[in-house]
Amino acid sequence: MQNTLKSICIVGGGTAGWMAATLLSTSLRGSNIKITVVESPDIETIGVGESTVPSIMDFIHACQIDLKEFIQATSASFKLGIRFDDWLKPEASYFHPFGKVGKDINGFDFYQAWLKSIADGNNTRWLDHSPSAIMAEHERFMLRPHQSQNWVLSSYAHALHLDAVQVARYLRTLCQKRGVVRVEATVKKVNLDSKDFINSLDLDDDTQVSSDFFIDCTGFKGLLIDNALKVEFESWSHYLPCNRAATVQTAQVNKPVPYTIAKSLAAGWSWKIPLQHRTGNGYVFSSQFCSDDQALATLVSNVDGKILNEPRIIPFVTGKRKKVWHNNCLALGLAGGFLEPLESTAIHLVYKTLVHFIKHFPDGDFDTGNEQAFNAKIDTDYLEIRDFIILHYCTSGRDDTDFWQWCKNMPIPESLHEKIRQFRKRGQLEHTPGQFFTSDSWCSIFEGMNIRPQKYHPLINGFHSQDLANTLSENIKNIRTTVLQMPNHFDYIQSHCKAR
Repeated sequence: MQNTLKSICIVGGGTAGWMAATLLSTSLRGSNIKITVVESPDIETIGVGESTVPSIMDFIHACQIDLKEFIQATSASFKLGIRFDDWLKPEASYFHPFGKVGKDINGFDFYQAWLKSIADGNNTRWLDHSPSAIMAEHERFMLRPHQSQNWVLSSYAHALHLDAVQVARYLRTLCQKRGVVRVEATVKKVNLDSKDFINSLDLDDDTQVSSDFFIDCTGFKGLLIDNALKVEFESWSHYLPCNRAATVQTAQVNKPVPYTIAKSLAAGWSWKIPLQHRTGNGYVFSSQFCSDDQALATLVSNVDGKILNEPRIIPFVTGKRKKVWHNNCLALGLAGGFLEPLESTAIHLVYKTLVHFIKHFPDGDFDTGNEQAFNAKIDTDYLEIRDFIILHYCTSGRDDTDFWQWCKNMPIPESLHEKIRQFRKRGQLEHTPGQFFTSDSWCSIFEGMNIRPQKYHPLINGFHSQDLANTLSENIKNIRTTVLQMPNHFDYIQSHCKAR
């Protein structure tokens, strides 16, 4: 007879803890597995991760959450991509759009056809072929129709800007309605058995919680995975030197735009995340090149609107646990690893980790091969995102400060070095199943940094130049015509999902 789990205990609330409780309570419905969340009233959540990527929509759908209700409850606005200011050089901007760029032609990647058109003298921008980029440029938005014959409407994608504290509150209420048990207490001691499995938790209210499996959502301190189980953390700070973030919230003074802004600064970069009711601001920097006081002064002097909270510093180390799942413990969110928020991947990694966990869901025998297969997939996900973030730094044209001088000569992983080499040759990028960032995403960063391949795929020469030019011109026209018929982003929110 199969030895099934009877209970799961999630330690820590916040975005990660309540995302775990929400997805698991949905996926395990009917299994009779009890889910408990131990949430401390004494520990403040980080509450930053407020910019997301399109997989947030997959999470909402998988959890059977009403999208309109979720947006209203979390003061969310829509996000079509990220605008990068001053990364190539001062006053230069580029955009990383979500969704597809262009339409593949005769089975070839659109990027290859576009390269030929450029070589033929047609100077259309890469972003002219992205529905999401043109929507962002004109601040237009509408939810994508479920089925559409218009290729433009089926090509764009979006994410959300949201209030992380409100997200946790919304998911907590939802989970409790679904039968998740919430215990408000602080863990004082983690008890292990003779095999180094977690047996129970002693709480500060003099009670004890036992469970078959534990999920560590205790943030950077990793109360279970680090303090109790001693799973080592692998630092990637030799690749990514930023190790602190200054953050502050400001009142909304302008209508929220449908994109995040990431602006390069003297010792790192700043974010601007426009929600319905306020703006989230931050400065991610390296303490080697900037003091906390300098960072806070820089941040405060560059924000718009009234400051709503006390600016604060969040220290971090970029990297991940050598094992995200060990014995009967899964480390989730900041407890499992951290990649700076340049591409807004924190919530995505929480969701992706949970998806992998559900696929590899253990029974009471805790097969080590199953655990190893899970950890291998998580390693692949983290390494892919790590390399994509490094790409922004190592290709920057800035060299005007000590920080950017360091980036100009920074070490890069061999995996990224090979990817850049392949791209420079003729613009081809290997895409493996399960990879998060598409070839279009990589091409958008390379194009934004003025890196073009030496040549394109030789079979593209079979395309007739004028026919190709006409096709691209017609596609651009279709994008603009479709986009300009959409409502303004702010007006769409006001009409359909204004925050409560």
